[in-house]
Amino acid sequence: VINKAGIDNCIRLALALNCEINSPTKFDRKNYFYPDLPKGYQISQYDLPIGKNGFLSIEEDSDEKRIRIRRVHQEEDTAKSLHSLDVTEKGSKNITLIDYNKSGVGLIETVTEPDFTSTSEVLSFAHAFQRLVRYLDVSDANMEMGQLRFELNISVKKDTEEGLPNYKVEVKNISSISILEKVINYEIERQSKLLEEGKTPVQETRGIDDAKGTTFSQRIKEEAEDYRYFPEPDLPVLTFTKDEIEKYRLSIPELPLAKKERFIKEYSLDPKVSELLVDRLDRANYFEEACKNTKGYSQVANFILGEIEAVLKRKGITFKDSKLKASELAVAINMLIENKISGSIV
Repeated sequence: VINKAGIDNCIRLALALNCEINSPTKFDRKNYFYPDLPKGYQISQYDLPIGKNGFLSIEEDSDEKRIRIRRVHQEEDTAKSLHSLDVTEKGSKNITLIDYNKSGVGLIETVTEPDFTSTSEVLSFAHAFQRLVRYLDVSDANMEMGQLRFELNISVKKDTEEGLPNYKVEVKNISSISILEKVINYEIERQSKLLEEGKTPVQETRGIDDAKGTTFSQRIKEEAEDYRYFPEPDLPVLTFTKDEIEKYRLSIPELPLAKKERFIKEYSLDPKVSELLVDRLDRANYFEEACKNTKGYSQVANFILGEIEAVLKRKGITFKDSKLKASELAVAINMLIENKISGSIV
């Protein structure tokens, strides 16, 4: 059964990523033999995803770069595979346990074009994407709770080689941005070593040892034709009018990059300070609420990013839960500006 809220969120995310919306759009069956799908196929989207041909801008060394988005589509989640090595007196063997609790739950998948040329660009994109999803209220995107995962396609080529290499390695279910960084660095070193030995890395899907950030082979990676896609017969084709798409577009709030630029102009903030403030929507809203009652914008920003953030982190709460109201912080900042109190008293 199609989940309407899932479709709504998928369209809003696609529009925020500057995508075109396909109308009509449909679901397809993706067939493959692997135990994370007990029925033997996955409901996904193939040739008519909800969103296509978009981009997300990232900032790299003070320059803006567009990472192209190939598609944004809806599909069902798979089961979770838990791999371990069982060692006994008789020897050792690999064991895989399957957790089916999330199998069949709807998710949104976003696929980029191969536009990344460095680890730092990937990490910038990961942070920007996580922030965007939170701003849209599509998900809390807490990676430690499985609300956001990254899957990495990576292939190394020689400087003299033109175009993309003739292989790619996929690393699935990366559960944090710090692990993502470790995996990229590990795979670059592993694949580079193979190329230097005159070998071509195997096109495969690899798992991760989270603690070490190393990867291990799981299975040979299939090509699209191996999945035998065909239209999902049990779900209807979806169509959207121009008016409906426009309503979705109007529901999108001010996004992080636009908010950052506005903060720089409106509050005369340093770009780095502005970026820190907009990294979380609750923090940005708290800042703007305080600025309604004071002109000490930079002082407000400093206290929010310094003392207040430290106290909230220590207590494990957010700015929404803070007992110090933004208007009260503004009063204290005004007294500080008027030299009625000192910074230490604030």
